[in-house]
Amino acid sequence: MRPIESRIDTGGVAYAENAAVYEALVATLKERMQFAINGGKGRERSIERHLARGKFMVRNRIDLITDHGTPFLEFSTLAGHGQYNDEVPGAGIVTGIGVVQGSPYVFIANDATLKGGSLVPMAIKKHVRAQEIAEENSLGIIYLVDSGGAFLPLQDEIFPDKDHFGGSFYRQARLSAQGLPQLSVVLGGCTAGGAYVPALSDEVIMVEGIGRIFLGGPPIVKAALGEIIEPDDLGGAELHTRISGVSDYMAATEQEAYGKLREICETTNQRAIADRQSWADCQEPKAPLYAAEEIYGIISADDRIPFDATEIIARIVDGSEFSAFKPEWGESIIVGFARVWGHLVGIIANNGIIFSEAALKATHFIELCEQRRVPLLFLQNTSGYMVGRDSEAGGIAKHGAKMVAAVANATVPKYTVLIGGSYGAGNYGMCGRGFNPRMLFAWPNSRIATMAADTAETVLVDIRLGGLKAAETTDEEIAALRAEVRDQYETQSDPYYATSRLWDDGLIDPVDTRDALGLCLALAARQDEPAPGPGLVYRM
Repeated sequence: MRPIESRIDTGGVAYAENAAVYEALVATLKERMQFAINGGKGRERSIERHLARGKFMVRNRIDLITDHGTPFLEFSTLAGHGQYNDEVPGAGIVTGIGVVQGSPYVFIANDATLKGGSLVPMAIKKHVRAQEIAEENSLGIIYLVDSGGAFLPLQDEIFPDKDHFGGSFYRQARLSAQGLPQLSVVLGGCTAGGAYVPALSDEVIMVEGIGRIFLGGPPIVKAALGEIIEPDDLGGAELHTRISGVSDYMAATEQEAYGKLREICETTNQRAIADRQSWADCQEPKAPLYAAEEIYGIISADDRIPFDATEIIARIVDGSEFSAFKPEWGESIIVGFARVWGHLVGIIANNGIIFSEAALKATHFIELCEQRRVPLLFLQNTSGYMVGRDSEAGGIAKHGAKMVAAVANATVPKYTVLIGGSYGAGNYGMCGRGFNPRMLFAWPNSRIATMAADTAETVLVDIRLGGLKAAETTDEEIAALRAEVRDQYETQSDPYYATSRLWDDGLIDPVDTRDALGLCLALAARQDEPAPGPGLVYRM
């Protein structure tokens, strides 16, 4: 592979203007991340009470368990942003991948300083998504349980449906049946349905004095039976470890519990999986030739002005080396092979609108990667497939459908990063959330919607005016309608609106993209090779 020769003038005025705007976007991202970690209305007293009980904060718990000096890839830090009156930042739960005894595990950890660890709807969605990631990557799960159970005022959004609380138990049981360890440390309340998290685990550790498991807590027992009983007598560590057998181990302190957990991790089948020889093509990694921070100056401050995805690739891949496929045809999509932290990947990146030729080129390349068992990386920045009479007559619908079908049927690991716009069917053809990429990250400049706000303003206003008596509609009414549509699309396409609802697995700083992808690819490399599809490459 040959290194990409960057054409960016890092000393130019446009670069400096772009960089200044993007640095402000990153500053906002970091500020909101910090709020998700430490913020929340009225949380100070809750933290004081939590620490007074001798408990650790949720991320400190993860640090005490994971191997020293290893990375932790956190998912969806900003879940719930702008929801629940900003009282449950991060949706009250921390999920991610960390390394324990040399092997990666998914963590699902309640934050009891936020509404007592009660589970709001986004917390359930985040919990289930972490289980999906564990299954896709053949990872065990460590549950750090410190929760008051479902948030009852929103029970209809938590309890009965397929992907609600019951779905998390269903997945936990099936993950265990697949041989993926399900390990729980009980650090607080496990009430009602929450009791099934440890009860469905392969092994359970309870911390004496703070860990409790009961299907019905003292208030319910009093109401149902007239029995008055202390929480520890009803479901404490001693009762469940020495009498009921719900727990397997009892620890005097959190630190002791984490030491025992690490002992357990040393005995699971995850180490055997990690020691297998990889099916994936991997070499010694090389740093890119260009600094990742230069991405700030490459992305246009005005999102209507395009930027060259090749320049982004040059700052993510090993040695900035890229072997382009069909470089002189279908140029609105760039495809080719590169390496990320030594792992070979096939990259599909947008250079704006997707024309028929670009869709066919991408389809051909996806088939090549599927046949050669090369993971796929999609870098999304598109307003969608080309419209208009010429495009329709040229078969854009069928050519776009070929690309969509190829993405849907690819069995190799797929990863997606929203580096710009993600609009319309372009989101689907470029492996959006609906097409199940293993991980989907977004940048703080990204936008996702059926169409851009400018387009929506024109389309929806024309449609609505068509249903009104246009001649009787005043200019003021039309202006108000335009403002309403624009405000709706600007709000709903905002990256924070998307990440709050788990339409991605996390908003990330562009400079962290290479490391995040490297971790994801390393997880795929340790698995069994995915079963291949038909393998025949059709020339488009």
